[in-house]
Amino acid sequence: MTSTTAVRLGPRSWAAIGLATVIGLAAFFWPFIAEPGSTAVAHSTDAPWVFAAIIPLVLLVVVAQILDGGMDAKAVALLGVLAAVIAILRPLGAGIAGIEPIWVVLILGARVFGPGFGFSLGALSLVASGLLTGGVGPWLPFQMLAAAWMGLGAGLLPRVRGRREIALLAGFGFIAAFAYGLLLNLWFWPFIADGTQIAFAPGAAITENLARWFAFTASTSLAFDLPRAVLTAGLIVLLGHPVLSALRRSARRAAFEAPVAFAAVNTELVPAFPEPAMNPAPAAPATPPPDPGLPGTARAT
Repeated sequence: MTSTTAVRLGPRSWAAIGLATVIGLAAFFWPFIAEPGSTAVAHSTDAPWVFAAIIPLVLLVVVAQILDGGMDAKAVALLGVLAAVIAILRPLGAGIAGIEPIWVVLILGARVFGPGFGFSLGALSLVASGLLTGGVGPWLPFQMLAAAWMGLGAGLLPRVRGRREIALLAGFGFIAAFAYGLLLNLWFWPFIADGTQIAFAPGAAITENLARWFAFTASTSLAFDLPRAVLTAGLIVLLGHPVLSALRRSARRAAFEAPVAFAAVNTELVPAFPEPAMNPAPAAPATPPPDPGLPGTARAT
């Protein structure tokens, strides 16, 4: 049976993804792990900008490792098509609470084509949509990394089929879409240090800042995060089966891991205009049969 995995992750690719994940977790969760009085806390308004400059470099290394590890022209073409679909769909939900159908395309695409493809699709599609909508800023690297993690997770889900697969993907979509908004609050939440009960408190205990983070999410972005999660899960339930079938049909036709067979080539040179054959020696004229009416010819009795 032909595999639908578009990108095979080797040891170097997994190491690059691990490095990006470690740096990304530090970029998101540094407010909770910084020691009181440390340099990070003293420059709490600068740290997100520093990480915003570092993350794209790490993501570039990761994508390069994945591309170097076995993404052929067919996989690159599919990656470009799905990234374009996400970039086009994203502006449709701009300004509307939680109306973001792009996560369905990301999750289902990663499910069919594998975790490496999903990681690349998540990062590249957010870049493309950011350039298309003018949404380029210090938040974009954090969006890229969160979307890449979502694609990676969808590609690593257990292999089941039928209704169980749709239920698994819908549950994952609900959790991942909600967690996306929860994580994205961390890129700018440390800027808010105005002394309110939901603001980041530099140097406070981790439990206190966690409570403030959840309170900030509940009071500011819950109206966006919850509809996003519900819409993602609902669209997967409604459209999951036909979209998965179409993507798997495309993957089978692409035959990513089909062995390439080379037919034997006849190396004998054949002239384009064959030379004319040599004139053969003229053959002796055939002896005519004897005339029975001539003398000396034997007659049959």
